[in-house]
Amino acid sequence: MPFANYKLPQAALTRAQKEELIHRTTDLLAEYFGEAARPHTMVLIEEVPDGGYGRADVVFMVPEKYRASTD
Repeated sequence: MPFANYKLPQAALTRAQKEELIHRTTDLLAEYFGEAARPHTMVLIEEVPDGGYGRADVVFMVPEKYRASTD
């Protein structure tokens, strides 16, 4: 069973963007493994709260202007 796991900043994507990411990832994996894999493909999007991750020793916070609108 193909499995893709995305960890993204909370509120970085809208619901529509998450759906598109799931569909495109599923298409990619079905293209690679064959259509028989499509019904068994799992895509998990995990949202990490602000302050829950960092890079280069800096805790990351998503600036308000870059947050996805709620829908």
